[in-house]
Amino acid sequence: MDTSQMMKWIDDASYENLLRKWRFTPSGSPYFEGEVGEYYIKIMTEKKEAHPNSVQVSKDIGWE
Repeated sequence: MDTSQMMKWIDDASYENLLRKWRFTPSGSPYFEGEVGEYYIKIMTEKKEAHPNSVQVSKDIGWE
């Protein structure tokens, strides 16, 4: 998957999906490195701030 495809996935993902990937994807994922990683953090933060109950989303996802 190239950078533009990963950024499109990030744009289209819900806060829950972003948080789930953040917690459970093994380290070294290209989603969390370089330009894409910075973009991921930016968009996830924006979606968290806009979410009506981000704390509950976090609790629902858990830590496995």
